[in-house]
Amino acid sequence: MNIPKKFFAPLLLAAVFLGAAPGAHAGRSCEAGKTTPQTVERGMTLAEKTLASLNASGEKVVVLARAGQDLGKYGIRYSHLGLAYQLPDGQGGMTWRVVHKLNTCGTGESAVYRQGLGEFFLDDLWRYEAAWVAPTPEVQARLLALLQDPSRLTAMHHKPYSVVSYVWGRKYQQSNQWAIETMGAAMEPGVTTREKAQAWLQFKGYEPTTLKLGPLTRLGGRITAANVAFDDHPNDKRFSDRIETVTVDSVFDWLQRAQMTVPGKPVTIIKL
Repeated sequence: MNIPKKFFAPLLLAAVFLGAAPGAHAGRSCEAGKTTPQTVERGMTLAEKTLASLNASGEKVVVLARAGQDLGKYGIRYSHLGLAYQLPDGQGGMTWRVVHKLNTCGTGESAVYRQGLGEFFLDDLWRYEAAWVAPTPEVQARLLALLQDPSRLTAMHHKPYSVVSYVWGRKYQQSNQWAIETMGAAMEPGVTTREKAQAWLQFKGYEPTTLKLGPLTRLGGRITAANVAFDDHPNDKRFSDRIETVTVDSVFDWLQRAQMTVPGKPVTIIKL
């Protein structure tokens, strides 16, 4: 299969290591899956449709989501988001890259990567659907400045990972949590730590998703997966089955509620 090069880019691991990213996923169990020509074709088709949508939008930076896991039983549509931005392709044109955080398979660790749209949508999707929302021009400008600065890009990154990390905790950090804490660093020059980023998010009215996870579910997850931990959640919430964490759906809602998105412009959804 001939895959257009415009969809791919070198990976950026923690803004330092350039190369491939074997065994890196966003909060999945990393079970071995069979890649088929059909899954590659569908992922590339979704990337192509997303590229056309972004190019036609006139935007420079968007918050881009994919559906890598089936989270329907929790009322969640999308599992993972990244910060996508437009930049020159070196050949007189423009292209798009996505910066996002991924968990290293079989471990409780993570890194930040920069990928092309093709790579972003070839990560064994549960549902071939993308969604993006455009921040306001001011927010886009601040995000773009950060995304082009390697030191600022990873300033909020915290290596220890849990897919259900506590929204206001700092022992772990999941992928969507890194993204919104990084937004805080972009918007406020004084935000130089995760603690300050979380204070800014609270000030701006961010509200996490509360997952109802009983003790058997929590225990099973902790025993069987290195990337699942609950010990950072306050006891009163954890023992009453309330796991508060950052989800794509809650981020999309917050961006609109905080008036950080283009007024009157809803979330753009792309389906196959």
